[in-house]
Amino acid sequence: MKKIINDPETVVRDALRGMRAAHPDLLTVYEDPAVVVRADAPVRGKVVVISGGGAGHEPLHGGFVGRGMLDAACPGAVFTSPTSDQVLDAVTKTDGGAGALLIVKNYTGDVLNFEMAGELAETEVRSVVIDDDVAVKDSLYTAGRRGVGGTVLLEKIVGAAAERGDDLAACEELAKRVISSVRSMGLALSSCTVPHVGSPSFELADDEMEIGIGIHGEPGRQRVPVGPASEMVAALLDPILEDLPFASGDRVLLFTNSMGGTPLIELYLAHGIAEQLLADRGITVERRLVGPYITSLEMQGMSLTLLKVDDEMLELWDAPVHTPALRWGV
Repeated sequence: MKKIINDPETVVRDALRGMRAAHPDLLTVYEDPAVVVRADAPVRGKVVVISGGGAGHEPLHGGFVGRGMLDAACPGAVFTSPTSDQVLDAVTKTDGGAGALLIVKNYTGDVLNFEMAGELAETEVRSVVIDDDVAVKDSLYTAGRRGVGGTVLLEKIVGAAAERGDDLAACEELAKRVISSVRSMGLALSSCTVPHVGSPSFELADDEMEIGIGIHGEPGRQRVPVGPASEMVAALLDPILEDLPFASGDRVLLFTNSMGGTPLIELYLAHGIAEQLLADRGITVERRLVGPYITSLEMQGMSLTLLKVDDEMLELWDAPVHTPALRWGV
């Protein structure tokens, strides 16, 4: 195993210290329990938006803490759910008196620990669970579909609504609309290596790819020979389009994501293919996001996320955001 680390057991703590050093104007980073908080928190009268999950998916979630997105993020150990104590501490540190909305990816540990924290919090807390992965119904980590790339879009749109002053009920309703309208699917060309494990999570031959993987390296729908990029993109996009379903005349946000090890030259190539396939079906791409925004350590692969948008979602997507990983309009 070759990684830029000191000790596999302290990799998350050490990375958080580096994040603190890199973004002192945007973030306050705590170590015990581990919580990343926007530097100006708490913001009085503002609904708090909090998310979190296992480390190893950076920039998700800590990289999205800041104005116009998350108020706090709770990083667990690599590929491990954060504790309820972390989530409760995040709520307490950011509480501005207007309640908190917890954005939870559909993994069993995340759901249980966020739910427990919500029950213990002194402010009003509501939770939404995102389950946008169309690849499989159940997996090692979940009952039901997994929460994956749609989380990034959800955090941006709901974060913007909270920033403009929407109340807790309105933020929750908007979050549910986004969740009902977003679908994702990913593929892997290689595995990743969890630092404290020291060996690849799964094995793929040089001529194989896994279609429908999860962000922790969970198996997907099928293992098939590697084909050209056009076949890869279609293998992801077709199940997404069929699931909602998406249809001619729909307006969408297309998110083409690197799983960590895929370079931008390949990602842009794939994105262009996806745009053309959508145009061929009469689907209009209104907004785009391309890059490594929800990763699986150094896994080589990609995911596609499609959100059916309306005017309000587009307005909120375009709203100013200032975080370590997303920044525009400021």
